[in-house]
Amino acid sequence: MSIDNQIQVVLIDDDPHLRQALCQTLDLAGLKVLTLGEANGLTARLSRDWPGVVVSDIRMPGMDGLELLADLHAQDPDLPVLLITGHGDVPLAVQAMRAGAYDFLEKPFSSDALLDSVRRALALRRLVLDNRSLRLALSDRQQLSTRLVGHSPQMLRLREQIGALAATRADVLILGETGAGKEVVARALHDLSSRRSGPFVAINAGALAESVVESELFGHEPGAFTGAQKRRIGKFEFANGGTLFLDEIESMSLDVQVKLLRLLQERVVERLGGNQLIPLDIRIIAATKEDLRQAADQGRFRADLYYRLNVAPLRIPPLRERGEDALMLFQHFADEASSRHGLPLHELQPGQRALLLRHNWPGNVRELQNAAERFALGLELALDNTPDSPASSVLTSTPGGLSEQVEQFEKSLIAAELTRPHSSMRSLAEALGVPRKTLHDKLRKHGLNFANQSADDE
Repeated sequence: MSIDNQIQVVLIDDDPHLRQALCQTLDLAGLKVLTLGEANGLTARLSRDWPGVVVSDIRMPGMDGLELLADLHAQDPDLPVLLITGHGDVPLAVQAMRAGAYDFLEKPFSSDALLDSVRRALALRRLVLDNRSLRLALSDRQQLSTRLVGHSPQMLRLREQIGALAATRADVLILGETGAGKEVVARALHDLSSRRSGPFVAINAGALAESVVESELFGHEPGAFTGAQKRRIGKFEFANGGTLFLDEIESMSLDVQVKLLRLLQERVVERLGGNQLIPLDIRIIAATKEDLRQAADQGRFRADLYYRLNVAPLRIPPLRERGEDALMLFQHFADEASSRHGLPLHELQPGQRALLLRHNWPGNVRELQNAAERFALGLELALDNTPDSPASSVLTSTPGGLSEQVEQFEKSLIAAELTRPHSSMRSLAEALGVPRKTLHDKLRKHGLNFANQSADDE
């Protein structure tokens, strides 16, 4: 069993009378003490971030104080260890100080000497842990900016929210369109949390057949149904001590939603065909691309489960709302792909940048990443035509000369305007800021057609 973080001093001495007297001294000073008669197994019970100090005699049966010091410092070199020595052990104590012991007390020593040394060691320990937390927070922020690339206000806000929620035990509901990066956000929440050493289990509820979804999630006992010959540990139980990411939660049947609601409320799981309630220490991160409130109003999603999940919602902005983040992401993914394939890096040209900014990105970051991969490979890239993007937009990593790029950019702008509603050629020309005769010539040159031409345009 691990030692509670409320314990401030672990006192080890094989002499029960001395151990009791020292414990009383520390206890009267308001310190929480754990006393042990031997040092064996102590290191495994202390986490690297345990906020206390160790006081140990040097000469003990089994593991002695010097061996304990080496063992503890192999795990955490900054852990203060105070050694108690007899008169003949002073040379050993000096050796231990050189090996990293915080202090040594030669018997007999006063209560004040013990308390002074312990308090100074605790103050040092607090400083060390505070510095670690600051370094970890800085590392986390750097890690987030690498995973969630972008400088738009929406992304800055999202990273702030992730940093704040990661340190809590709250379950999280991630809202985002297809390809927006919901699993990336879920992994960031896990990796920045105290559960980072535990498992991260991701499961797509929409990809599971209805016949196996309960067995996959909750597990089953032998004989639970035809073909269930062995016990199966479900995903929730497998994620115990860590995080379970449940994507496309809107696709779960109402029956499974009932079981999920119970699990969220009681933190226990019961395997199919079993009677044992298994306690869970687990964080649930659910994700959806739908409006669950609307789904609940339509009877497709349980309202009580929606309200239980919606305590800590995180919305991932679609790429079309993130402005120039698209350019930064595109270059980031293109550079990654170039490095991976051993190809030279390509910089986006002005015309290409304009095309990327005008594209609507219906597939969000996933679509952009695939486009960047093709760009890095030198393949011609046609972006999907959408209402807010240029029709038949083309990017290549090896563009032609300036005149060719200008022509392509001009065609893209006209094609984009053609996708918007215009009652006449006159309104189209006004929107583009060119005379109608010039527009006629450019449409003919680029092979584009305006279908809603009216009589006033003749």
